[in-house]
Amino acid sequence: MLAWWESLSSFSQVLAAMAIPATLILLIQTVLMLIGIDSDGGADVDGDVDVDTDVDLDTDVDLDADADVGDGVFGEELTDGDVDPSGLDGLRIFSIRGIIAFFVVFGWAGIALDTAGVAPVISSLVALAAGFGMMVLIAFVFRAISKLENNGNIDNRNALGVSGSVYLKIPANRKGQGKVNVMIQGTLCERDAVTDEAEAIPTGCEIVVVALSGQNTLVVKKK
Repeated sequence: MLAWWESLSSFSQVLAAMAIPATLILLIQTVLMLIGIDSDGGADVDGDVDVDTDVDLDTDVDLDADADVGDGVFGEELTDGDVDPSGLDGLRIFSIRGIIAFFVVFGWAGIALDTAGVAPVISSLVALAAGFGMMVLIAFVFRAISKLENNGNIDNRNALGVSGSVYLKIPANRKGQGKVNVMIQGTLCERDAVTDEAEAIPTGCEIVVVALSGQNTLVVKKK
């Protein structure tokens, strides 16, 4: 390993410093995904989707029953009457999962090109394009999976009264969405969440689900 590292140029070593940690994180996510499938019987699409700790299911458009709030391609909030200017129906490219995949592909592609003797500038541009392409691909894949999940047999109403934990900070007074991990029908699920509380709920805080906002967004409060 040390010999391989020393054989790399300084440019490739910088890329490797990004690619190796990102690859490890991606492997951990994959293992957690597999654990989720096993805990759900091993044959359900929902187990494959919900347990993944990256963000997301970031790729679905969630409609708030009161304010018709959705999400644009870059995760921005769209209110009633707004139209997603991207025309991509709430496709979220810059999710945590997508960013990790970007660094994996960007790093290893750059190393491969640099090792092949391609100029660093060209290697960087091609690697950037490959990394961004992977982000877009992942966003499309998980939007498709999310749509399958919404037609599946997990009913978010079964989350009412269930405790969980905050994965991404939830802004106060429904000023934005965060993420929570909750057990629904025996499956660890990641869901968008809002709160009516006056203070934001930080990452790691225990919560309890008190209501639903639309079909897929949970209303929570501190436990």
